[in-house]
Amino acid sequence: MGKLTTKKQKSAGGWRNSSQRMSSHLAQEKLTPFDNSPIFELLKAFEKPHDQWAARYILVLSVILLKAAVGLGLFSGQGEKPINGDFEAQRHWMELSIHLPVTTWYYFDLQYWGLDYPPLTAYHLWALGKIGSLLNPSWFVLGSSRGIENPQIKTFMRIACLVSELTLYIPAVMQLTSQLIGRKENRSRIHQIVVLAMIFCQPCLTLIDNGHFQFNSVMLGLFVCSMIELLKDNLILASIWFMCSIMFKQMALYYSPFIFAFILSKLFTPRKTLVSTLASLQIGKLIIVGVTVVLTVVAIVSPFLISAGSGPEALTHVKQILTRMFPFERGLFEDKVANFWCTSNVLIKYATRFSASQLKVISFALTLLGALPPCTIAFWKNITRKTMPPELVIYGFSATAWAFYLFLFQVHEKTVLVPLIPSTFLLLSTDSSVVFVIQWINNISAFSLYPLLKKDGLGLQYILCTFLINWLLCGFKGSNWKALLLPRQQTLVLKTIISCSYLAVIVVHALDIFVLPPVRYPDLWTIANTSVSFGCFSCFYLWLVYKMSQL
Repeated sequence: MGKLTTKKQKSAGGWRNSSQRMSSHLAQEKLTPFDNSPIFELLKAFEKPHDQWAARYILVLSVILLKAAVGLGLFSGQGEKPINGDFEAQRHWMELSIHLPVTTWYYFDLQYWGLDYPPLTAYHLWALGKIGSLLNPSWFVLGSSRGIENPQIKTFMRIACLVSELTLYIPAVMQLTSQLIGRKENRSRIHQIVVLAMIFCQPCLTLIDNGHFQFNSVMLGLFVCSMIELLKDNLILASIWFMCSIMFKQMALYYSPFIFAFILSKLFTPRKTLVSTLASLQIGKLIIVGVTVVLTVVAIVSPFLISAGSGPEALTHVKQILTRMFPFERGLFEDKVANFWCTSNVLIKYATRFSASQLKVISFALTLLGALPPCTIAFWKNITRKTMPPELVIYGFSATAWAFYLFLFQVHEKTVLVPLIPSTFLLLSTDSSVVFVIQWINNISAFSLYPLLKKDGLGLQYILCTFLINWLLCGFKGSNWKALLLPRQQTLVLKTIISCSYLAVIVVHALDIFVLPPVRYPDLWTIANTSVSFGCFSCFYLWLVYKMSQL
């Protein structure tokens, strides 16, 4: 009997210990702001390890369906002869690249849709043009195919965009997410998949690439690959990936001050005194990084250099590429964009007060001034600490890119994707106050694109994509929506800004739908949109810098 009692006690003790271990494990697994969200409810059925692979496939397939559905709508410039829009620009560049020698690519018919992106974009479009011409040569006949808009070419272009995103951007984001919130964060795979769903359903990239039509996901995918290597301290690979992103789209330069400051700071060894730390600079490694950058650019531009033949002619081609990439002669800004220049131009007519060269200098100075705080904070933290929180990289890239968007010369409304994508990665946070701020800036960014999307005939897609991303987080629970619209964990100032901005968004949309603007001011509601958006973006930039300083 005694032995039996002992066995029972051991058995009971074993169950208690097992139960305690399970409770301890659950306690260690961090709760996230998504635990009560519809997206978590949808995916938690796949929590078991042997089901998690299915959740990833379901996620990717769902993202494909979402982007394909958006692609069924209109595209930029559809039916707007003779110049059309970005869709025709991309198709035309495929057309000219497969028919003309590389030495003429940046000179050909600049009054129509002259090529104005770096060489890596041209090579990408050349490859797509070759594939498309095998399927149907009439899509890319030089000259006579201009303005073609039949369902077949539309389908091909939409698939080309989707495949480009699936090939680079989506795998890169998956790897970054796994790297940032894997086992170190004590969160399950299903939490990673939930966050991935929020990132992939981000409306702005879907509406611009799969709706309006561009290939921003390729540049962003290359940038994410650079971030991955940077977090691993692989400075050489990070430099190669980053230069590839710049050589695909020059807007990746928005990230350049931060990556320069970050890589430079990693070449110092933190020591007891600042002087000894600065003396520890690894000159050899700095030279290797510099040579890597130069060789990457030379390798990408080499087809132009080889085709040019002589040195002077090669130099002329390089100069033409740079002229096309940086068209300063177009003015301070084009169309209506939610940055400092467009917003303040309502009060100060810059074109009449300053020359173009003066505006370039002022804009460049303000941009560098805005980029200085995040770069300085990251540099200082890296040279004074032996370990660095990975979110410092995300905050730094985001804040620097927002500074460029807000103050740089020649910013387009679509360029909001450049600062927005790294900002969206902050959804990886377990802090609900951070998540709701990021959701807010995602909503405001989509709102800033509304005039462009309305012009493209993508108003329905804008409404549905914006609703979807908010429903995935909040569902139909009043408490969740209250937390989104009236965030409790924020300071009174930020809470007021967020709440008032949502009210302003509703008012501007209502005016745009129900009230015609005055004849004298036909762009009044668009200016209201950009002004509200600029105010929110400026506040968000300051919030990012503050959060960086607290890490």
